[in-house]
Amino acid sequence: MKRTFWALLTALLLVGSLTSCDKKLDIEPVNDVRAERALSTSSDVEAALIGCYTGIQNIQAYGGYIQLMSDLLADDGEITFVGTFVPPQQFNRKAIQRDNDYAAAIWINAYNVINRTNNVLANLDKLDTDTKKARVEGEAKFIRSAMYFELVRLYAKDWSDGTPSANPGVPLVLSPTGVIDASVQISRNTVAEVYAQIITDLTDAETKMRPGIPIGSPEFTFFATSNTASGMLSRVYLQQGRFSEAAASANRAVGSFVLSESYVGEFYSGEDLLANTREDIFALQYSAQSGVNELNTFYFQRGDISVEEKHLDLYEDADERLDLFTFTASQNYSDKFNSQYGNIKLMRLAEMYLTRAEANLRAGTTVGATPLADLNRVRVRVGLEALPVTMSNADLLTAILRERKLELAFEGFRLGDVKRNKESVTDPDGVVLPWNSPRLILPIPLREVAVNPNLTQNEGY
Repeated sequence: MKRTFWALLTALLLVGSLTSCDKKLDIEPVNDVRAERALSTSSDVEAALIGCYTGIQNIQAYGGYIQLMSDLLADDGEITFVGTFVPPQQFNRKAIQRDNDYAAAIWINAYNVINRTNNVLANLDKLDTDTKKARVEGEAKFIRSAMYFELVRLYAKDWSDGTPSANPGVPLVLSPTGVIDASVQISRNTVAEVYAQIITDLTDAETKMRPGIPIGSPEFTFFATSNTASGMLSRVYLQQGRFSEAAASANRAVGSFVLSESYVGEFYSGEDLLANTREDIFALQYSAQSGVNELNTFYFQRGDISVEEKHLDLYEDADERLDLFTFTASQNYSDKFNSQYGNIKLMRLAEMYLTRAEANLRAGTTVGATPLADLNRVRVRVGLEALPVTMSNADLLTAILRERKLELAFEGFRLGDVKRNKESVTDPDGVVLPWNSPRLILPIPLREVAVNPNLTQNEGY
């Protein structure tokens, strides 16, 4: 198992060196990885899939960087990075340098994970049952599509910024990288091509994975399910402004999941551990033996993030979400990630309700529920009064977007929402940046551009 895992780790996409040797001194070429040796049995392929999950659990992915760095970049004076590390400060100031370590780490880890999924997908024939083959294929494609969705939103122009079929996105690599040579020096696919591949992967994954069942049921699984793929599709369609498809996908994701009785209880346990709830459509699993929730490091252990009054003033007085903050004379803290080994909730039912509400309202449909009904589900759960049916559509949309901002605060949604809703943000020096400012797009890592002449850099870097 360990040999399989580490063999996959070494297969970096665009840069890096590969070395191999054995104790008999039978030296093989340093730029060649023999996949048939690493993945020869059904168990090997299943273990490799676990390695894919481990990749998205890393701090460089959903274990911390993707959520926090995108939120810092999209911040409009509501949070401040008060830590001493320079790379996050650059995100907060919207002044990212092309050699920013965190921007490079997100890219490198994402392509590492993508290569792991490609290795799994190239060896599906090794799996010993058709059922297992379908499930593994679906889960690998879900993970690959999730990484590409994050990459194209962070390192390329938004879908609505110009022409997606002409704007450079990120390189699409859909087969394993076993040899590091000129053949891997590929150029960037267009934004439209990347989105098309994401949707293809997710649509296929949705049909192949097991249905999602809330925890407490005998069929519950910690792994991605068809509901997870549906939920990710709703995010993709929402970013594209394809509201009918977003509403339908969110509706499929809802399934049999149920909102937690308490918003605070969804995130706060008072202990080092935080388990799944019946609201969690997909969560990363952490424990004292399987890594640390690094959002806990940023928000709680080190206290790197100060929550400003501008954000706190958005909550109504009766809002129970205010109970997830600690207020001190010098700094306000979010307690959303207070559990050191707490699971990171990547997809919650509340998000699907708010996506379905917004998409239905914009599309003029009522798939699954009315927009007002979905909005009020989320409001009532946190102790707020239900809004009246007499609201205009304009006021209802404003209320939905406001609720989305508060309900999903610090979970990595702000940058995507700022761009698709064409909002602006202000840097710490008071400069107003429009939603399509080049400063809100990450640089292609300097080390990647240096070794690949076919990689074009983003504007401003």
